[in-house]
Amino acid sequence: INMKINAGEKVAIVGYNGAGKSTLVKLICRLYDPQEGQILIDGIDIKEYSTKSLRHAFGIVMQDFNHYAFTIAENVCPQNDDNSKREEIQNALISADLGDKIRKLPLGIDSPLTREFDKDGVIMSGGEFQKLSLARAKINEPKLMILDEVTSALDPLAESRLNDTLLKDTEGKTVIFISHRLNSAKYADKIYMFELGRIIESGTHNELMESNGKYAEIFKLQALKYSD
Repeated sequence: INMKINAGEKVAIVGYNGAGKSTLVKLICRLYDPQEGQILIDGIDIKEYSTKSLRHAFGIVMQDFNHYAFTIAENVCPQNDDNSKREEIQNALISADLGDKIRKLPLGIDSPLTREFDKDGVIMSGGEFQKLSLARAKINEPKLMILDEVTSALDPLAESRLNDTLLKDTEGKTVIFISHRLNSAKYADKIYMFELGRIIESGTHNELMESNGKYAEIFKLQALKYSD
């Protein structure tokens, strides 16, 4: 594959399971190195950067996100030992569409998560845990956001609301997001359609719909599910 992502662009990577979407993201994060070819950032091979500095610059939400039996604040920012980032934590939760949920809790961001150690701990839905992982990724104001199926556990209404919030909060930032739901891809500046580890189509949503290829076919099939 050959891709160029400009600073500030919103890029969607779409395709069926096994197309290579998540593999590409893991390569960008240097979870492993490419056997052939190069990944460049500002013209410099990604191997020239320290993994610490590289990952500090990224905000990443993978499909297999985790949550822990700590407080909500500690889940968002484990490094907040001196409580100096409370405002940033609140803002990250609001931008992840969890503001209303947190405001209803008596202890707010200090509420314990899960009931593993506290019988009054907060139990969240799968979609809420997914939003929590998004807040964690945004807490350090990363230069690049990588979102792997970040709305997969949300209903269509919640997905639309979160997409609107993400667009506003990531204005001017570079975002790479992977999605099986092509409705999310409509918001991207550019869409790459993957199949068997290759790019088979690329362009904006309107361009790909006009070309009437694989992307348009899948988009129309998914749209039928919402129109029934």
